[in-house]
Amino acid sequence: MLICTTKKELREALASQRTGGKSVGFVPTMGALHQGHASLLERARKENDLLVASVFVNPIQFNNPEDLANYPRDFEADCRLLEAEGCDIVFHPEVDEMYPEGQEIEKFSFGKLETVMEGAQRPGHFAGVGVVVGMLFRLVEPTRAYFGEKDFQQVAVIKDLVRQMGIPVQIVPCPIKRGEDGLALSSRNALLSPEARAKAPFIYATLKASLELASRPCREVKAFVEDRIGSCPEMKLEYFEIADPDSLQSVPDEQAAHGNQGFIVVWMGKVRLIDNIRY
Repeated sequence: MLICTTKKELREALASQRTGGKSVGFVPTMGALHQGHASLLERARKENDLLVASVFVNPIQFNNPEDLANYPRDFEADCRLLEAEGCDIVFHPEVDEMYPEGQEIEKFSFGKLETVMEGAQRPGHFAGVGVVVGMLFRLVEPTRAYFGEKDFQQVAVIKDLVRQMGIPVQIVPCPIKRGEDGLALSSRNALLSPEARAKAPFIYATLKASLELASRPCREVKAFVEDRIGSCPEMKLEYFEIADPDSLQSVPDEQAAHGNQGFIVVWMGKVRLIDNIRY
């Protein structure tokens, strides 16, 4: 496994390894890798000749400096997982390599996709995601790129990014990977206290229980989820939204939840957990 820390090293490594029209599978990450990432890497390994991953904590997608400072980082552990999954090339740049001083940063706008839910709660987040993913796509020129559906809204934004850039990369959404207790795997789970980690599966248990109400109006499903999460003193609900899975726009309260996507964000102390489910 080759580790590249500069754009020049990455381009040279790709040029030497992607000969003969080899396909390239790409998994962009912010590190703190877990079995959710491993499932993306495993699929990319099976479907492509070369497997490339990036490990870069992108500062411009954080609108909370404390969140950026606290984001878990363990590159040695990341490398062990990447090597075990058969990664060929890892791109691990410093911030100033990605964003040299004085260099103009390309801007993207994602319209209504970035003004709801995560976009509304974290202004500028998806603009920052678009910038770094656009840069990585231009550097790697992947055949396919793999993203987890835990970040469902991000997948929609990335698809729109590819449309805007006009590049021939196939975006491959991959199912949410969960622990045995149902909690969606996330790098942020490592920040949970043992007590919070033990209670966190209640989030998915609530979403699963709400499936029984899928044929009912959205207002009833929302009330059910809000009441259940509200009954847990350790949890603070930031939002629960039922939205169209393509446009991500809210479904009217009187319309049935069936066929739409439920999105939830819950705080446990200082840790922000997200999840979603299809009705």
